[in-house]
Amino acid sequence: MQLRKLDSSEHSGTRALWEKVFPEDSKAFLDYYYFIKTRNNQIYVIEEDGAVRSMLQLNPYMLRIGGTQQLCNYIIAVATEEAYRKRGYMGRLLKASMMDMYKLKQPFTFLMPAAEAIYRPYDFRFVYAQIQEESCGEPGSMSVSMSDAGLSDAGAMAVFFNAHFAAQYQVCAVRDDQYYQTMLFEQQSENGGIKLLKQDGAIAGMFAYAREENTLEIREALYLPGFEAEFQKAVYQMRAEHGAPAKIYAGRENARSRKVPLIMVRILHLETLLASMRAKAGREINCSFAVLDSIITKNSRVWRLKSSGENPDIQVSETEDSEGVLTIDSLTALLFGYQTIDEISREEGVILTPRLKQELGKLEPLRPLYLNEIV
Repeated sequence: MQLRKLDSSEHSGTRALWEKVFPEDSKAFLDYYYFIKTRNNQIYVIEEDGAVRSMLQLNPYMLRIGGTQQLCNYIIAVATEEAYRKRGYMGRLLKASMMDMYKLKQPFTFLMPAAEAIYRPYDFRFVYAQIQEESCGEPGSMSVSMSDAGLSDAGAMAVFFNAHFAAQYQVCAVRDDQYYQTMLFEQQSENGGIKLLKQDGAIAGMFAYAREENTLEIREALYLPGFEAEFQKAVYQMRAEHGAPAKIYAGRENARSRKVPLIMVRILHLETLLASMRAKAGREINCSFAVLDSIITKNSRVWRLKSSGENPDIQVSETEDSEGVLTIDSLTALLFGYQTIDEISREEGVILTPRLKQELGKLEPLRPLYLNEIV
């Protein structure tokens, strides 16, 4: 048994394992993935009996995290050949990749779990619940034009997102021309694309879509105020050929929608993440707490957070005086605003004094998030 990180020239050798473990993925999608995404990703494998038997892939994304931009990796395609399961291979791959990302001072890694229970032992926690719904749309004549985006539209799509939506989120992928070009290739590999809704030649809305047999899937429905009705008409028009309602992912919250836990995060280089945090407006923070991390033990320190009223940026340092104790996973749920301080304080291994709870409540959580990437 050998665990190693593949050279980029070897990446295509993992496709056979992907096809075995994820047979639902189409040839067109895998052609896209192995031509586009594996150019600059990292693939960790375990080889045994002369072949790749287990793998984990890291797809890099530049993320906006608070007021910073930092490179983080999206863990995907965690897979082990059936005959080689229950040997601890996944855990070894996770720990090896996490340690390498820690050395690069990456603040966290994220993934979309097949099941929460698989990743909780490695201190991953849910931080993002996606709004999902099924909709038949609404009949009616559209007052905007609808067309499929081409590669030349990528810049305009990036401008549209950054001008109207980016500021709403504390954590999301940096959207530029390349981001939307890649998204377009991905959607086309799934028998879809990106629709643009335009009024007087300017983008008023856009959404990605894919078709699978009798199902229409729509992702990231982004439109300006006042264009909800036009989006619903577009849904009605597009699903006319399907009997079933369209499945909408990362849409707008409404009476029909529900929030589905989607993305889990594992803190890697804690000091880097803490330094990305800010105090709430007009609040000063001065507190210290111990962190327990049984996997990345260098995170197990007593950390001091300090800010001034004039500057909301958090100054991070090590100290010896602790006012409480947090596990690395409970801290994840807290920093990303997925759970409250009171909820965290009831977890096993967490000790918070009343003063520490008050001070931590002055942190601006890394919320809301917008992480809807598939791969």
